[in-house]
Amino acid sequence: MLKQVNSSKDLIHLIKSGMTIMAGGFGLCGIPENMINEVAGSDIKNLTVISNNIGVDNFGLGKWLTKRQIKKILASYVGENKEFEEMLLKGEVEMEFVPQGTLAERIRAGGAGIPAFYVATGVGTEVAIGKETKEFNGRTYILEHGLTADISLVKAWKGDAAGNLVFKDTAQNFNTGMAMAGKITIAEVEEIVPVGQLNPNQIHIPGIFVQHIFQGTNYEKRIERLTLSNQI
Repeated sequence: MLKQVNSSKDLIHLIKSGMTIMAGGFGLCGIPENMINEVAGSDIKNLTVISNNIGVDNFGLGKWLTKRQIKKILASYVGENKEFEEMLLKGEVEMEFVPQGTLAERIRAGGAGIPAFYVATGVGTEVAIGKETKEFNGRTYILEHGLTADISLVKAWKGDAAGNLVFKDTAQNFNTGMAMAGKITIAEVEEIVPVGQLNPNQIHIPGIFVQHIFQGTNYEKRIERLTLSNQI
């Protein structure tokens, strides 16, 4: 089954207001820029967004904040976005902070069909408020639930028309788990190659997890926080 379409414009109709959306990336590394921009240019709103970060002011998922398209965010780090801070303090957006390792495992669990699991991270902190706890071998654990999404938006380096994906270096980050946890996964890639050209041993996500794929364009690949040294 070939899943390739021409561009993000061919897929925007799949995303509806009120949906839960997973968006891959770590900081600004490996984010699905084309689909993010497509949503930002639409009237879609009231989204629940699951992402490690929430972009920066007016770039990445920050564009959705600027347009007030996000109702709730589940993330582990939002410290690079001043607009988000102001919205949160004003009560304009809901926030669920999730420890980064727990977030990764909740996404992995959702993709693997595991409804819930116990984890020690967060015991005795606000993370544990309202959650079931249980002791194992004398240690207290929190019950955390697996995460899934109506749509997962991921960004890969290479792919083929069957949806097989290869990520480059650290751009795998949350993209691999999210590709498995979406009811519908949309992958944008920098290069689409003929089916059969990818080395099976190098494929990170098999096409069974991907419903739609397209070759993206005009990637900015911004650096979240640029640090320069004057040493030679």
